[in-house]
Amino acid sequence: MLRLYNTMTRSVDQFRPIEEGKVGLYACGLTVYNYAHIGNLRTYVFEDVLRRVLALDGYEVKHVMNVTDVGHLVSDADTGEDKMEVGSQREGRSAWELADFYFEAFRKDMARLSLLEPDIWCKATEHIEEQIELVRGLEERGFTYTIDDGVYFDTSRLKDYGKLARLDVEGLEAGARIETVPGKRNITDFALWKLSPGGQKRQMEWESPWGVGFPGWHIECAAMSVKYLGDHFDIHCGGIDHIPVHHTNEIAEVEALTGKTWVNWWMHGAWLVLPTGEEDEREESESVKMAKSGENFITLDLLIDRGYDPLVYRYFCLNAHYRSPLTFTWRALDGAANAYERLKNRVVELKGSGGAGSVSESHYAAFRDALEDDLNTPRALAAMWGVVRDENLSGADRYATLLAMDEVLAFGFEKMEAPEVVVDEEVERMIRERDEARRRKDYATADRIRAELLERGLLLEDTPEGTKVKPCSSR
Repeated sequence: MLRLYNTMTRSVDQFRPIEEGKVGLYACGLTVYNYAHIGNLRTYVFEDVLRRVLALDGYEVKHVMNVTDVGHLVSDADTGEDKMEVGSQREGRSAWELADFYFEAFRKDMARLSLLEPDIWCKATEHIEEQIELVRGLEERGFTYTIDDGVYFDTSRLKDYGKLARLDVEGLEAGARIETVPGKRNITDFALWKLSPGGQKRQMEWESPWGVGFPGWHIECAAMSVKYLGDHFDIHCGGIDHIPVHHTNEIAEVEALTGKTWVNWWMHGAWLVLPTGEEDEREESESVKMAKSGENFITLDLLIDRGYDPLVYRYFCLNAHYRSPLTFTWRALDGAANAYERLKNRVVELKGSGGAGSVSESHYAAFRDALEDDLNTPRALAAMWGVVRDENLSGADRYATLLAMDEVLAFGFEKMEAPEVVVDEEVERMIRERDEARRRKDYATADRIRAELLERGLLLEDTPEGTKVKPCSSR
């Protein structure tokens, strides 16, 4: 019985799909003007777990994800430049080239984190006609008005506007939530179609019934999700930052057009945050969310450059519930790296135990129960470690159980192999010196040499057959 938190109801409820055995899932994708940072990627890890759990429960999942390659302005206030135009100026390449480059970079990051790609990628620039038609439909129903810079949605015409975020619309003061735009009737009104500034030629602009321009950010997800999933589907995902503006405005657009509930389940991942104190030393400090500007911008490539396996970051994310803020520090990532290295070593050992094993029903039931409880991945990891440490099970049974769990964890247990240990002349000399020191009972020297080799990722293990060298994490 899968239970999921619904942002709309603010409760964890039993999940029931609209159509038995099938689930329509829409996830807000990346604005491709820069690399995804690891805060973005945390949300996609949560959505990947959701998709895998739905499949595990026997659902046929239709997963749709947009690619925002136009229309996302630098301000949620419908002011400022398009982020794609800003990125183009920053890098000296066309907005189209920029979009293609960062879209492929995002797909590469997804593969390195074992994230399943959606069944359908939909780019905003390839669905301009659908977006124009949606705006025309809203116009025909009296939900729009036009001012100097574009066509706007009149939120005062929708009685339950802001229900997802529990917005107190009447209590909002001008400029409190968003900057004002001359001609806007209400603070919460938002752009459906922006007109190109006079005398300027944008890289991305199209003819429309209202003039040459480009779509607003919110209209793209509304139009594309309706095209591929219909005007009533099961789950819409994103980060919590989408709740008060982006998802609130998507709901307004579609439900104003159809007059009925659009999405049954709204699910949002919490932020990855950074401590504001110096480095990682402060255990208690204020935190800030990661963003694509300033010193907060940490990419998966940076983690790899620092020597971390990308799946260490997946493991790090799964150690926290998707609805809980997760504080990123290098020290915390080191802890995840060490745990993941131990896990890999044990998996390789169990893999070599030989024989066909059987899945442990009790351990697997604990694992499934954790995931069915609103995707409780910390409990699921604990169940996984319970298998690793259960000496009452055969190695083959433990390995079989871990393989079954890996359908959701996606660490690639089946492909894990013992890393090659390179023992060069210098390492051999150090081992001989350590052996000699141990014979002299010079344990201080022996321990020093062992620590030096540990820093190189080599663990010395003393056995009756002599000293053996095993790989290990140097963190």
